[in-house]
Amino acid sequence: MKLHVQLAAATVMVLALGCGPDQPTNTFTPNMARTSADQNIGINVLLSGPPTDAQLAELGAFGNVSGKLSEINAVFMRARESALPDIQALPFVVAANPDAEREGSPVDIVAASNFANGINTWNLDAINVTNIITGPDRTIALTGDGVYIGVLDTGLLDSWRLYFPQERIASQFATAFQGRSVNSEAEPPNKWEHDQNSHGTHVTSTILGFQIGVTPINGVAPRATVIPVKVLNQNGSGWSSVIAEGIVYIANLKTGPLAGHPVIINMSLGGGRLDAVERAAIDFAIAQGVIIVAAAGNGGNAGMSFPGAYAPVISVAASGWIGEWTPLNNVGWWFNRNVAEPTAAADFYIAPFSARARPGQDLDVAAPGSWVVGPFQLNSGNLRPNFFFLGGTSMASPHVAGIAALMAQKNPALTASQVETILETTAIPLGAGSRTVPNPDGSTSTVSWPASAAGSGLTTADAALAATP
Repeated sequence: MKLHVQLAAATVMVLALGCGPDQPTNTFTPNMARTSADQNIGINVLLSGPPTDAQLAELGAFGNVSGKLSEINAVFMRARESALPDIQALPFVVAANPDAEREGSPVDIVAASNFANGINTWNLDAINVTNIITGPDRTIALTGDGVYIGVLDTGLLDSWRLYFPQERIASQFATAFQGRSVNSEAEPPNKWEHDQNSHGTHVTSTILGFQIGVTPINGVAPRATVIPVKVLNQNGSGWSSVIAEGIVYIANLKTGPLAGHPVIINMSLGGGRLDAVERAAIDFAIAQGVIIVAAAGNGGNAGMSFPGAYAPVISVAASGWIGEWTPLNNVGWWFNRNVAEPTAAADFYIAPFSARARPGQDLDVAAPGSWVVGPFQLNSGNLRPNFFFLGGTSMASPHVAGIAALMAQKNPALTASQVETILETTAIPLGAGSRTVPNPDGSTSTVSWPASAAGSGLTTADAALAATP
Protein backbone atom coordinates (compact mmCIF):
# COMPACT_ATOMS: atom_id res chain seq x y z
CA MET A 1 0.00 0.00 0.00
CA LYS A 2 1.51 3.32 -1.01
CA LEU A 3 1.48 6.12 1.48
CA HIS A 4 -0.79 8.77 0.10
CA VAL A 5 1.76 11.57 0.17
CA GLN A 6 2.52 13.33 -3.07
CA LEU A 7 4.00 16.79 -2.52
CA ALA A 8 6.77 17.36 -0.02
CA ALA A 9 8.91 19.95 -1.74
CA ALA A 10 8.98 22.54 1.03
CA THR A 11 9.70 22.37 4.73
CA VAL A 12 9.40 24.65 7.69
CA MET A 13 11.36 24.72 10.90
CA VAL A 14 9.28 26.79 13.27
CA LEU A 15 10.17 28.27 16.66
CA ALA A 16 7.29 29.89 18.55
CA LEU A 17 5.45 31.88 15.87
CA GLY A 18 8.41 32.41 13.54
CA CYS A 19 9.37 30.18 10.64
CA GLY A 20 12.42 29.70 8.49
CA PRO A 21 13.59 27.38 5.72
CA ASP A 22 14.96 23.93 6.37
CA GLN A 23 16.11 21.22 3.97
CA PRO A 24 13.60 20.16 1.30
CA THR A 25 12.54 16.54 1.17
CA ASN A 26 11.89 14.36 -1.83
CA THR A 27 8.59 12.75 -2.81
CA PHE A 28 8.30 9.33 -1.19
CA THR A 29 9.13 6.36 -3.41
CA PRO A 30 8.69 3.32 -1.14
CA ASN A 31 10.41 0.13 -2.20
CA MET A 32 7.89 -2.15 -3.80
CA ALA A 33 8.20 -5.92 -3.56
CA ARG A 34 8.06 -7.80 -6.82
CA THR A 35 7.53 -11.49 -7.53
CA SER A 36 8.66 -13.37 -10.60
CA ALA A 37 6.65 -16.14 -12.26
CA ASP A 38 5.50 -18.88 -9.89
CA GLN A 39 7.42 -17.72 -6.88
CA ASN A 40 6.05 -18.15 -3.39
CA ILE A 41 3.56 -15.35 -2.71
CA GLY A 42 1.30 -14.34 0.13
CA ILE A 43 -2.30 -15.47 -0.45
CA ASN A 44 -5.29 -14.27 1.56
CA VAL A 45 -8.14 -16.76 1.72
CA LEU A 46 -11.73 -16.02 2.76
CA LEU A 47 -13.65 -19.12 3.88
CA SER A 48 -17.37 -19.85 4.06
CA GLY A 49 -17.14 -20.41 7.81
CA PRO A 50 -14.65 -20.71 10.66
CA PRO A 51 -11.58 -22.66 9.51
CA THR A 52 -11.60 -26.28 10.62
CA ASP A 53 -8.54 -28.44 11.18
CA ALA A 54 -9.41 -30.45 8.08
CA GLN A 55 -9.66 -27.31 5.95
CA LEU A 56 -6.38 -25.96 7.27
CA ALA A 57 -4.73 -29.28 6.46
CA GLU A 58 -6.14 -29.20 2.92
CA LEU A 59 -4.89 -25.66 2.43
CA GLY A 60 -1.55 -26.71 3.89
CA ALA A 61 -1.11 -29.15 1.04
CA PHE A 62 -0.64 -26.14 -1.26
CA GLY A 63 1.75 -24.18 0.97
CA ASN A 64 2.28 -22.83 4.45
CA VAL A 65 -0.67 -21.52 6.48
CA SER A 66 0.84 -18.64 8.44
CA GLY A 67 -2.13 -17.15 10.28
CA LYS A 68 -5.86 -16.70 10.54
CA LEU A 69 -8.49 -14.14 11.51
CA SER A 70 -11.31 -16.19 12.95
CA GLU A 71 -13.59 -13.15 13.32
CA ILE A 72 -13.96 -12.92 9.53
CA ASN A 73 -13.20 -16.54 8.54
CA ALA A 74 -9.89 -15.59 6.94
CA VAL A 75 -6.65 -17.51 6.52
CA PHE A 76 -3.22 -16.20 5.48
CA MET A 77 -0.80 -18.48 3.67
CA ARG A 78 2.21 -18.60 1.41
CA ALA A 79 2.14 -20.79 -1.66
CA ARG A 80 3.27 -20.96 -5.26
CA GLU A 81 1.41 -18.50 -7.45
CA SER A 82 0.43 -21.38 -9.74
CA ALA A 83 -1.50 -22.95 -6.84
CA LEU A 84 -3.93 -20.02 -6.59
CA PRO A 85 -6.57 -21.42 -9.01
CA ASP A 86 -6.63 -24.72 -7.11
CA ILE A 87 -7.05 -22.89 -3.80
CA GLN A 88 -9.86 -20.77 -5.27
CA ALA A 89 -11.60 -23.98 -6.47
CA LEU A 90 -11.83 -25.55 -3.01
CA PRO A 91 -15.50 -25.87 -2.01
CA PHE A 92 -15.07 -24.07 1.33
CA VAL A 93 -13.20 -21.09 -0.19
CA VAL A 94 -15.29 -17.98 -0.89
CA ALA A 95 -12.39 -15.98 -2.34
CA ALA A 96 -8.62 -16.13 -2.54
CA ASN A 97 -6.24 -13.57 -3.94
CA PRO A 98 -2.59 -12.54 -3.74
CA ASP A 99 -1.82 -10.38 -0.71
CA ALA A 100 -2.22 -6.81 -2.01
CA GLU A 101 0.59 -4.34 -1.45
CA ARG A 102 -0.20 -1.31 0.66
CA GLU A 103 1.98 1.76 0.99
CA GLY A 104 1.23 5.29 2.24
CA SER A 105 11.83 6.28 23.27
CA PRO A 106 10.49 8.67 25.87
CA VAL A 107 11.69 12.24 25.51
CA ASP A 108 10.35 15.60 26.67
CA ILE A 109 6.67 15.70 27.57
CA VAL A 110 4.32 18.31 26.11
CA ALA A 111 2.96 20.33 29.02
CA ALA A 112 -0.67 20.29 27.92
CA SER A 113 -3.51 17.82 27.89
CA ASN A 114 -4.82 18.94 24.50
CA PHE A 115 -4.47 21.73 21.94
CA ALA A 116 -8.03 23.06 21.86
CA ASN A 117 -6.60 26.51 22.68
CA GLY A 118 -4.08 26.37 19.85
CA ILE A 119 -3.66 28.85 17.02
CA ASN A 120 -5.51 28.89 13.72
CA THR A 121 -4.03 27.27 10.60
CA TRP A 122 -5.30 27.57 7.04
CA ASN A 123 -6.43 23.95 6.77
CA LEU A 124 -8.50 24.07 9.97
CA ASP A 125 -9.90 27.46 8.95
CA ALA A 126 -10.90 25.92 5.63
CA ILE A 127 -13.09 23.32 7.34
CA ASN A 128 -14.39 25.94 9.81
CA VAL A 129 -12.90 24.45 12.96
CA THR A 130 -10.87 27.58 13.71
CA ASN A 131 -10.63 31.22 12.67
CA ILE A 132 -8.38 34.16 13.53
CA ILE A 133 -10.32 35.61 16.44
CA THR A 134 -9.60 37.17 19.83
CA GLY A 135 -8.65 34.54 22.38
CA PRO A 136 -8.45 30.84 21.46
CA ASP A 137 -8.95 30.46 17.72
CA ARG A 138 -11.29 27.50 17.93
CA THR A 139 -14.84 28.21 16.69
CA ILE A 140 -16.28 24.70 17.23
CA ALA A 141 -17.23 23.90 20.82
CA LEU A 142 -16.95 20.14 20.35
CA THR A 143 -13.44 18.68 20.59
CA GLY A 144 -13.82 14.92 20.08
CA ASP A 145 -13.80 14.23 23.81
CA GLY A 146 -14.56 10.57 24.53
CA VAL A 147 -13.97 9.45 20.93
CA TYR A 148 -11.19 7.02 19.97
CA ILE A 149 -9.50 7.16 16.56
CA GLY A 150 -7.42 4.22 15.41
CA VAL A 151 -4.71 5.57 13.11
CA LEU A 152 -3.64 2.59 11.00
CA ASP A 153 -0.34 3.80 9.64
CA THR A 154 3.40 3.66 10.31
CA GLY A 155 3.09 4.26 14.05
CA LEU A 156 4.67 7.24 15.82
CA LEU A 157 8.19 8.60 15.96
CA ASP A 158 10.34 7.96 19.05
CA SER A 159 10.00 11.69 19.73
CA TRP A 160 6.18 11.78 19.65
CA ARG A 161 6.06 13.25 23.15
CA LEU A 162 7.70 16.38 21.76
CA TYR A 163 4.57 16.95 19.70
CA PHE A 164 1.57 15.37 21.46
CA PRO A 165 0.28 15.23 25.04
CA GLN A 166 0.59 11.75 26.49
CA GLU A 167 -3.07 11.95 27.52
CA ARG A 168 -4.14 11.98 23.87
CA ILE A 169 -2.28 8.80 22.84
CA ALA A 170 -3.85 5.52 24.00
CA SER A 171 -0.55 3.74 24.59
CA GLN A 172 -2.37 0.94 26.43
CA PHE A 173 -4.05 -0.04 23.15
CA ALA A 174 -1.28 0.97 20.72
CA THR A 175 0.26 -1.96 18.87
CA ALA A 176 2.18 -3.07 15.80
CA PHE A 177 1.03 -5.73 13.36
CA GLN A 178 3.54 -5.15 10.58
CA GLY A 179 6.04 -7.98 10.27
CA ARG A 180 4.22 -10.58 12.34
CA SER A 181 1.41 -13.04 11.77
CA VAL A 182 -1.81 -13.03 13.73
CA ASN A 183 -0.66 -16.20 15.49
CA SER A 184 2.65 -14.74 16.70
CA GLU A 185 3.26 -15.25 20.40
CA ALA A 186 4.74 -11.77 20.84
CA GLU A 187 5.41 -8.54 18.99
CA PRO A 188 8.48 -6.31 19.22
CA PRO A 189 8.03 -4.20 22.38
CA ASN A 190 6.72 -0.73 21.64
CA LYS A 191 7.43 -1.06 17.94
CA TRP A 192 4.53 1.30 17.31
CA GLU A 193 6.48 4.20 18.85
CA HIS A 194 9.75 3.60 17.04
CA ASP A 195 8.72 4.61 13.55
CA GLN A 196 11.41 5.75 11.11
CA ASN A 197 9.03 7.13 8.50
CA SER A 198 7.13 10.04 10.14
CA HIS A 199 3.96 9.53 8.09
CA GLY A 200 1.80 8.33 10.98
CA THR A 201 3.02 11.18 13.18
CA HIS A 202 2.10 13.81 10.59
CA VAL A 203 -1.35 12.26 10.09
CA THR A 204 -1.95 12.18 13.87
CA SER A 205 -0.99 15.86 14.15
CA THR A 206 -3.94 16.90 11.96
CA ILE A 207 -6.36 15.14 14.28
CA LEU A 208 -4.93 16.23 17.64
CA GLY A 209 -2.93 19.34 16.85
CA PHE A 210 0.72 19.59 17.87
CA GLN A 211 3.29 21.69 19.68
CA ILE A 212 5.82 24.00 17.97
CA GLY A 213 8.22 25.17 20.62
CA VAL A 214 5.91 26.83 23.15
CA THR A 215 3.12 27.38 20.64
CA PRO A 216 0.14 24.98 20.48
CA ILE A 217 -1.31 24.33 17.03
CA ASN A 218 -4.99 23.40 16.99
CA GLY A 219 -6.30 20.05 15.78
CA VAL A 220 -9.59 19.00 14.23
CA ALA A 221 -10.48 16.93 17.32
CA PRO A 222 -7.90 17.94 19.95
CA ARG A 223 -9.51 15.99 22.81
CA ALA A 224 -10.04 12.77 20.87
CA THR A 225 -7.79 9.85 21.82
CA VAL A 226 -5.62 8.33 19.11
CA ILE A 227 -4.76 4.63 19.04
CA PRO A 228 -1.58 4.22 16.95
CA VAL A 229 -1.65 0.89 15.09
CA LYS A 230 1.46 0.20 13.06
CA VAL A 231 0.43 -1.70 9.93
CA LEU A 232 3.08 -0.29 7.58
CA ASN A 233 6.79 -0.92 7.83
CA GLN A 234 9.64 1.52 8.27
CA ASN A 235 9.70 2.51 4.59
CA GLY A 236 5.94 3.11 4.58
CA SER A 237 4.76 0.01 2.73
CA GLY A 238 2.85 -3.08 3.78
CA TRP A 239 0.22 -5.63 2.82
CA SER A 240 -3.55 -5.88 2.89
CA SER A 241 -3.39 -8.92 5.19
CA VAL A 242 -1.78 -6.77 7.87
CA ILE A 243 -4.27 -3.95 7.24
CA ALA A 244 -7.07 -6.47 7.83
CA GLU A 245 -5.49 -7.50 11.13
CA GLY A 246 -5.37 -3.88 12.24
CA ILE A 247 -8.99 -3.26 11.27
CA VAL A 248 -10.21 -6.34 13.15
CA TYR A 249 -8.12 -5.35 16.16
CA ILE A 250 -9.85 -1.96 16.38
CA ALA A 251 -13.26 -3.60 15.83
CA ASN A 252 -12.61 -5.92 18.76
CA LEU A 253 -11.67 -2.95 20.94
CA LYS A 254 -14.99 -1.38 19.99
CA THR A 255 -16.92 -4.38 21.28
CA GLY A 256 -14.57 -4.86 24.24
CA PRO A 257 -12.87 -2.21 26.41
CA LEU A 258 -14.14 0.68 24.25
CA ALA A 259 -17.75 -0.50 24.05
CA GLY A 260 -18.98 2.74 25.60
CA HIS A 261 -17.12 5.01 23.18
CA PRO A 262 -17.44 5.98 19.51
CA VAL A 263 -14.55 4.48 17.51
CA ILE A 264 -13.19 5.68 14.18
CA ILE A 265 -10.46 4.30 11.92
CA ASN A 266 -8.29 6.51 9.72
CA MET A 267 -6.34 4.85 6.91
CA SER A 268 -4.08 7.21 4.98
CA LEU A 269 -2.92 4.41 2.71
CA GLY A 270 -4.03 2.51 -0.35
CA GLY A 271 -3.29 0.08 -3.14
CA GLY A 272 -4.44 -0.87 -6.62
CA ARG A 273 -7.10 -3.46 -5.85
CA LEU A 274 -9.49 -4.46 -3.09
CA ASP A 275 -8.44 -7.55 -1.20
CA ALA A 276 -11.27 -9.92 -0.25
CA VAL A 277 -10.05 -10.36 3.33
CA GLU A 278 -9.52 -6.62 3.74
CA ARG A 279 -13.08 -6.04 2.50
CA ALA A 280 -14.40 -8.61 4.98
CA ALA A 281 -12.49 -6.88 7.78
CA ILE A 282 -14.04 -3.52 6.83
CA ASP A 283 -17.53 -5.03 6.75
CA PHE A 284 -16.91 -6.68 10.13
CA ALA A 285 -15.69 -3.44 11.73
CA ILE A 286 -18.59 -1.37 10.40
CA ALA A 287 -21.01 -4.01 11.68
CA GLN A 288 -19.45 -3.53 15.14
CA GLY A 289 -20.14 0.21 14.96
CA VAL A 290 -16.75 1.47 13.73
CA ILE A 291 -16.64 4.44 11.32
CA ILE A 292 -13.92 4.06 8.67
CA VAL A 293 -12.27 6.93 6.78
CA ALA A 294 -9.59 6.45 4.13
CA ALA A 295 -7.54 8.40 1.60
CA ALA A 296 -8.80 8.40 -1.98
CA GLY A 297 -5.29 7.96 -3.37
CA ASN A 298 -2.77 10.02 -5.29
CA GLY A 299 -3.22 8.39 -8.70
CA GLY A 300 -4.92 11.35 -10.40
CA ASN A 301 -6.57 10.15 -13.60
CA ALA A 302 -5.46 6.57 -12.92
CA GLY A 303 -8.29 6.29 -10.40
CA MET A 304 -8.78 5.73 -6.70
CA SER A 305 -6.93 3.41 -4.37
CA PHE A 306 -8.44 0.72 -2.18
CA PRO A 307 -9.75 0.47 0.46
CA GLY A 308 -10.81 4.11 -0.03
CA ALA A 309 -12.71 3.29 -3.23
CA TYR A 310 -14.80 0.64 -1.43
CA ALA A 311 -18.29 2.15 -1.00
CA PRO A 312 -18.81 1.61 2.78
CA VAL A 313 -15.58 3.51 3.48
CA ILE A 314 -15.71 7.33 3.72
CA SER A 315 -13.15 8.33 1.09
CA VAL A 316 -11.40 11.69 0.95
CA ALA A 317 -9.92 13.67 -1.94
CA ALA A 318 -7.28 16.38 -1.44
CA SER A 319 -8.20 20.04 -1.81
CA GLY A 320 -6.04 23.17 -1.70
CA TRP A 321 -6.58 26.87 -1.07
CA ILE A 322 -5.92 29.67 -3.55
CA GLY A 323 -4.47 31.78 -0.70
CA GLU A 324 -1.55 29.44 -0.11
CA TRP A 325 2.03 30.72 -0.51
CA THR A 326 0.96 34.38 -0.30
CA PRO A 327 2.48 35.63 2.97
CA LEU A 328 0.94 38.47 4.94
CA ASN A 329 3.48 41.11 5.99
CA ASN A 330 6.27 38.70 5.03
CA VAL A 331 5.13 36.18 7.62
CA GLY A 332 4.23 32.57 6.79
CA TRP A 333 0.80 32.16 5.21
CA TRP A 334 -0.16 28.87 6.79
CA PHE A 335 -1.09 30.24 10.23
CA ASN A 336 -1.82 33.96 9.81
CA ARG A 337 -3.93 34.13 6.68
CA ASN A 338 -7.70 34.17 7.10
CA VAL A 339 -9.80 31.94 4.88
CA ALA A 340 -12.76 34.09 3.90
CA GLU A 341 -16.10 33.43 5.54
CA PRO A 342 -18.40 31.89 4.56
CA THR A 343 -16.33 29.17 2.94
CA ALA A 344 -16.67 29.60 -0.83
CA ALA A 345 -16.03 26.99 -3.51
CA ALA A 346 -14.18 29.62 -5.59
CA ASP A 347 -11.43 29.75 -2.95
CA PHE A 348 -10.55 26.06 -3.26
CA TYR A 349 -9.32 23.57 -5.83
CA ILE A 350 -8.77 19.83 -6.14
CA ALA A 351 -5.08 18.92 -6.22
CA PRO A 352 -3.80 17.45 -9.51
CA PHE A 353 -2.55 14.28 -7.81
CA SER A 354 -5.87 13.60 -6.04
CA ALA A 355 -7.50 10.46 -7.44
CA ARG A 356 -10.45 10.77 -9.79
CA ALA A 357 -13.25 8.25 -9.26
CA ARG A 358 -13.51 5.73 -12.08
CA PRO A 359 -16.56 3.54 -12.77
CA GLY A 360 -17.27 1.31 -9.79
CA GLN A 361 -15.33 3.54 -7.40
CA ASP A 362 -16.93 5.65 -4.68
CA LEU A 363 -15.46 9.07 -3.86
CA ASP A 364 -17.24 10.84 -1.03
CA VAL A 365 -15.82 14.23 -0.04
CA ALA A 366 -12.74 16.47 -0.21
CA ALA A 367 -10.68 18.07 2.57
CA PRO A 368 -7.42 20.05 2.81
CA GLY A 369 -4.56 17.93 1.52
CA SER A 370 -2.20 20.36 -0.19
CA TRP A 371 0.67 21.87 1.80
CA VAL A 372 -0.43 20.83 5.30
CA VAL A 373 2.15 21.47 8.05
CA GLY A 374 2.94 18.86 10.68
CA PRO A 375 5.76 17.08 12.53
CA PHE A 376 8.03 15.20 10.16
CA GLN A 377 11.54 13.99 10.96
CA LEU A 378 13.95 12.42 8.52
CA ASN A 379 15.94 11.02 11.46
CA SER A 380 13.71 9.65 14.19
CA GLY A 381 16.53 9.77 16.72
CA ASN A 382 16.86 13.52 16.31
CA LEU A 383 15.32 15.23 19.32
CA ARG A 384 15.17 18.58 17.55
CA PRO A 385 11.58 19.04 16.35
CA ASN A 386 11.06 19.36 12.61
CA PHE A 387 7.94 20.38 10.72
CA PHE A 388 7.25 19.87 7.02
CA PHE A 389 4.62 20.86 4.50
CA LEU A 390 3.19 17.66 3.00
CA GLY A 391 0.58 17.23 0.32
CA GLY A 392 -1.51 14.16 -0.45
CA THR A 393 -4.82 12.51 0.22
CA SER A 394 -3.02 11.10 3.28
CA MET A 395 -3.21 14.60 4.71
CA ALA A 396 -6.86 15.07 3.70
CA SER A 397 -8.19 11.89 5.31
CA PRO A 398 -7.45 12.78 8.99
CA HIS A 399 -9.37 16.05 8.59
CA VAL A 400 -12.49 14.02 7.85
CA ALA A 401 -11.71 11.44 10.56
CA GLY A 402 -11.51 14.37 12.98
CA ILE A 403 -14.83 15.83 11.79
CA ALA A 404 -16.40 12.37 12.18
CA ALA A 405 -15.10 12.36 15.77
CA LEU A 406 -16.82 15.69 16.45
CA MET A 407 -20.05 14.30 14.99
CA ALA A 408 -19.74 11.12 17.06
CA GLN A 409 -19.15 13.16 20.20
CA LYS A 410 -22.40 15.00 19.54
CA ASN A 411 -24.29 11.80 18.76
CA PRO A 412 -22.46 8.61 19.80
CA ALA A 413 -25.16 6.46 18.18
CA LEU A 414 -24.30 7.57 14.64
CA THR A 415 -23.60 4.76 12.19
CA ALA A 416 -20.95 4.84 9.49
CA SER A 417 -23.57 5.26 6.76
CA GLN A 418 -25.21 8.14 8.64
CA VAL A 419 -21.89 9.93 9.01
CA GLU A 420 -21.14 9.47 5.31
CA THR A 421 -24.57 10.76 4.29
CA ILE A 422 -24.29 13.85 6.49
CA LEU A 423 -20.81 14.64 5.21
CA GLU A 424 -21.93 14.30 1.60
CA THR A 425 -25.15 16.27 1.89
CA THR A 426 -23.52 19.17 3.75
CA ALA A 427 -20.36 19.43 1.62
CA ILE A 428 -19.74 22.52 -0.51
CA PRO A 429 -19.99 21.36 -4.14
CA LEU A 430 -16.83 21.91 -6.16
CA GLY A 431 -17.77 20.21 -9.44
CA ALA A 432 -15.43 20.51 -12.38
CA GLY A 433 -13.31 23.63 -12.23
CA SER A 434 -10.09 25.53 -12.77
CA ARG A 435 -8.12 27.84 -10.47
CA THR A 436 -4.93 29.88 -10.59
CA VAL A 437 -2.87 29.09 -7.49
CA PRO A 438 0.52 30.30 -6.21
CA ASN A 439 3.60 28.08 -6.12
CA PRO A 440 6.23 28.10 -3.37
CA ASP A 441 8.68 29.92 -5.68
CA GLY A 442 6.27 32.81 -6.28
CA SER A 443 5.08 31.71 -9.70
CA THR A 444 1.51 30.58 -10.38
CA SER A 445 -0.06 27.50 -11.92
CA THR A 446 -3.46 26.75 -13.36
CA VAL A 447 -5.06 23.73 -11.74
CA SER A 448 -8.04 22.05 -13.38
CA TRP A 449 -10.06 19.00 -12.39
CA PRO A 450 -13.15 17.06 -13.55
CA ALA A 451 -16.30 16.53 -11.49
CA SER A 452 -15.16 12.97 -10.72
CA ALA A 453 -12.30 14.36 -8.61
CA ALA A 454 -14.31 16.12 -5.91
CA GLY A 455 -16.96 13.69 -4.72
CA SER A 456 -19.74 15.68 -3.07
CA GLY A 457 -17.36 18.59 -2.44
CA LEU A 458 -15.41 20.24 0.37
CA THR A 459 -16.54 19.09 3.80
CA THR A 460 -16.82 21.54 6.70
CA ALA A 461 -17.19 20.77 10.38
CA ASP A 462 -19.80 23.40 11.19
CA ALA A 463 -22.20 22.27 8.47
CA ALA A 464 -21.73 18.59 9.30
CA LEU A 465 -22.35 19.23 12.99
CA ALA A 466 -25.41 21.37 12.29
CA ALA A 467 -26.92 18.44 10.37
CA THR A 468 -25.98 15.86 13.02
CA PRO A 469 -29.09 14.97 15.02
